[in-house]
Amino acid sequence: MPKTGENIYKRKDGRWEGRYVKGRENGKIRYGSVYAKSCREVREKREAARKNYSASKEPVSEEGTVADVGNRWLCEMALTLKESSKNKYEDILKRYIFPRFGNMALSAVTNQSLVRFANELLTEGGSRQQGLASATVAEIFSVLNGIRAYAVRRDFSVSFSTECICVKRSQADIRVFSVEEEERLVRHLLGHMDLSAAGVLLCLFTGIRIGELCALKWDDINLTEKRLYVNKSMQRLRVSETGRTAVKIQKPKSVCSIRVIPLPEAVVKWLEEFYQPEAFFLTGSRERYVEPRTMQNRFKRILSACGLADANFHTTRHTFATRCIELGFDVKSLSEILGHASIAITMNRYVHPSMAVKARNMERFSELFAVR
Repeated sequence: MPKTGENIYKRKDGRWEGRYVKGRENGKIRYGSVYAKSCREVREKREAARKNYSASKEPVSEEGTVADVGNRWLCEMALTLKESSKNKYEDILKRYIFPRFGNMALSAVTNQSLVRFANELLTEGGSRQQGLASATVAEIFSVLNGIRAYAVRRDFSVSFSTECICVKRSQADIRVFSVEEEERLVRHLLGHMDLSAAGVLLCLFTGIRIGELCALKWDDINLTEKRLYVNKSMQRLRVSETGRTAVKIQKPKSVCSIRVIPLPEAVVKWLEEFYQPEAFFLTGSRERYVEPRTMQNRFKRILSACGLADANFHTTRHTFATRCIELGFDVKSLSEILGHASIAITMNRYVHPSMAVKARNMERFSELFAVR
């Protein structure tokens, strides 16, 4: 493991690791680590980590406000979070937690106040006071739990526990195209073939996400080996406190999302017609791209043009997973193609057998009563 003499090392996996002192525990030095692709980058990240850590360990009195402790928690978490996750936590703090509890001493927050807060979010939350979805409320309390855990680690006075709140997450209705709807959509796409239509078709037959499609370049597709390499995703993220946003292309949401997908021969044939080296898949240009919001709007216009009911672009992913199960895919293969960490996620979120498939399976019982 090559060293630079300043506690920076090159690892066997090719990454650089920088270590910094986080303090002492029982007389022993505790270290934190940051990682990057180059020595220069890891040195900069290590310096930023040192500064963040120094800021996070400044003394806070037991009567520190929720805003004080919440901001310090986020500062510590930012070292390991993706930018999109950091933005989400910032929004939850500023939109929900700080307006209600920000100026209160952390020790003054009680279980009763959290119960009232949860009920108000569920019944009156949101810009139109329509009540927030249970999943959103659960995320808000997940952040509160993170702040509590941070405070407990630093021996601050804490009087509440998020365990007093049990938000039942309701399962949203999930749209899946029926076989007839998918056939109508595919016929329309093949009859009006352009790069946007090719993108929708690719998602219908590979299950990739809209952000992965928008970030895809033709160099990520090997037509000879019939393979699609998924290694990045596109998102529009907030880049300033004023609310300014920018499109960013980053690694996918998790390590499991970096994957290789085999392509069917039929898909390869129509991909060959559009192949443009080094260009973005959806534009055929090296500089121009299509962002997810634009692709979502194009998808809705396509659905309208072929007479299908409105649906989110993610419907293509749900439909792909459901068709795979109906065709007899083994779940482990499907899980890896979708980029899931476990087959449980695949089965619980993405597999939705049609009534016809359920009926065929139930009909197997008839064999037990067949007259010999």
